[in-house]
Amino acid sequence: MPPGAFSKAEQADLIPRLKAFLQADLDVEISDLQAGMLLDFMARDLGHAIYNRALYDAQALIAAKAGEMGEALYGLERKPPSR
Repeated sequence: MPPGAFSKAEQADLIPRLKAFLQADLDVEISDLQAGMLLDFMARDLGHAIYNRALYDAQALIAAKAGEMGEALYGLERKPPSR
């Protein structure tokens, strides 16, 4: 399966959702074939931007968690006994 392509199961889930959105929000009715073509276009031409945004969000989350771990480890430092 090429990158960005959806499996048959994913298409079976996404196509009705795409059609429902278009009908409810834009008052546009399209066929399953048209919805599949639109889904393919979105995955092929727009998917990289969504994927990259998800990566940036994941990187930010990991960096924040790493900072929290560093602070927690700093809190475990032991001080020499005072004399």
